[in-house]
Amino acid sequence: MATATENNILQAQPRTVGNKNDARRIRSSGKIPAVVYGAGKEARPVSVDPRQVARILDSESGHNTIFDLALDGEHTKAMIIDWQYEPIKGALLHIDLKRIAMDQKLHVHVPIVLKGEAEGVKQQGGILEQLTREVAVECLPSDIPTSIEVDVRHLVFGKVLRISDLPPYARVAVLSDPNQPVAHIISVKEEAPPTPEAAAAEAAAAPAEPEVIKKGKQETAEEGTEEASAEKPEKAEKKEKEKK
Repeated sequence: MATATENNILQAQPRTVGNKNDARRIRSSGKIPAVVYGAGKEARPVSVDPRQVARILDSESGHNTIFDLALDGEHTKAMIIDWQYEPIKGALLHIDLKRIAMDQKLHVHVPIVLKGEAEGVKQQGGILEQLTREVAVECLPSDIPTSIEVDVRHLVFGKVLRISDLPPYARVAVLSDPNQPVAHIISVKEEAPPTPEAAAAEAAAAPAEPEVIKKGKQETAEEGTEEASAEKPEKAEKKEKEKK
């Protein structure tokens, strides 16, 4: 479950809301701007250490991790609700934090993990395609699953794994549409050989022999015909002289 540990603490310092230059100054000092809200209290702008945030996001439970938020000398259970990365360098730019009441249920998204080798892949030569990677659930903070694992060994062509096929978890209610597809087996796309009609069409579309070559052959043939025609009168004249 995505619960906090003794060392899982995020330190936050109050900050004043300013313009983009103020946010840049916070980042240049090694911190990032953040906002904390929830639990019936007003939203507070704060700054936090991006290394501590990255440690939480990279943990097994990820953004569903519940940790202690240290602010103004008090510790409050909190979660990371939203975060933004710089698109080129991938550095954290901003996060949203939510105070958590451990006795109140939450709506969260939990990763779906496919386990095993599908029969449609092993025996039928298909490819396993995962269509849905998270499922929406409702539960108490202490009951949030790290992930929901589902066995796909019996998945074959023509069968679709749906949200309703996910294994039940105690004290966890699934909110996603039960008919929503999660995974199925697809065939490997192979390039089919061209049909006779396609081959004929391709041949017809092939570039014709350059006109200049045709013209050259035609002119050569015509020249040969003209030379042959020119020789005939000369032969006739020679024969006439021999008779005389």
